[in-house]
Amino acid sequence: MKVYIRSSACISAQNTFGNQGFLTDVVEYEGTRLRAIEPDYKKFIDPKQIRRMSHVIKMGVSAAKECLINGNVEMPGAIITGTAFGCMEDTVTFLTRIIEQEEELLPPTAFIQSTHNTVAAQIALMLQCHAYNNTFVHKGMSFESALLDATMLLIEQEADNILVGGTEEMVDTSFTVLTRLGLYKREPVTNLSLYDHNTKGTIGGEGAGFFLLTDKASADNQAELLGHTFFYKPTDVEKRITAFLYEHSLTAADIDLVITGKNGDTRNDAVYTQVCDSLFKNTTLAAYKHLCGEYTVASTFALWLAANIVKKGVVPKAVLQTPEFTATSKKILLYNHYQNKYHSLMLVSAI
Repeated sequence: MKVYIRSSACISAQNTFGNQGFLTDVVEYEGTRLRAIEPDYKKFIDPKQIRRMSHVIKMGVSAAKECLINGNVEMPGAIITGTAFGCMEDTVTFLTRIIEQEEELLPPTAFIQSTHNTVAAQIALMLQCHAYNNTFVHKGMSFESALLDATMLLIEQEADNILVGGTEEMVDTSFTVLTRLGLYKREPVTNLSLYDHNTKGTIGGEGAGFFLLTDKASADNQAELLGHTFFYKPTDVEKRITAFLYEHSLTAADIDLVITGKNGDTRNDAVYTQVCDSLFKNTTLAAYKHLCGEYTVASTFALWLAANIVKKGVVPKAVLQTPEFTATSKKILLYNHYQNKYHSLMLVSAI
């Protein structure tokens, strides 16, 4: 059975939301943290509800609703999300109040909205959707797990028009902690020159990406999702990729474009370099984390990028890593890993 991406929506540090062009107006930042460009939430959420919602909930709900609008679907057959840290802003607020108020007379709102499944629940409540609703909290493969669940639902004919996405927010507290753990660079850099700095660490990011999956063929669909997989701490990535392509009757030579999760961290990018130099030395290469930053569900940005490339027939110059590139990008391989532990592959094709 074939799986199609009917529509998609993405909120990120770039102008990716709504009809603002396809990465034609790239935003440059200086520092070690990229903040999402927030849309006008009043178009998607009642103003009275907005002030009670945290940053990640507003991003997730708006991206989900935009995805449904783009797919001309009012009610999804299921809602599945992935997130590693959940609603960090509400979590930090609740924990701070515990200390400040000495565990007495705590307002419940921040606690109620701090759970990881809050975004999926809010989407369902606003749509009055009583269908299957699930959230995966699997660290660096949270979105990939949600995508697998959605695909299985389609294969088993349990639902159609499945809304699947990933959300993550960056707050001052989590940024500070992750910087101390060595995930982010210690000196400010410009995001557009991220790959020129041969140092440890990357730049932080946040965002929300949603996709509407269906098994119904249509000329309006964005792309076909040929397959996807993920694995933990692999010993031989090249063999994994070769085997994954073989499962879909393909070889490395059949891939028109490879989009890697390079993030400017010398410790992580070595894996991408090795794979591209061996398997894809004659293939057009692209990267995206200099545009959106590094976060646990950054692969949602990559999938949004790939789906739009095959639909529009254009590869944005801002993501190209090789001077020679194939004019047609009908088969795209996405290879991403988070901290060199959680690796994932997604194969996207033109319809």
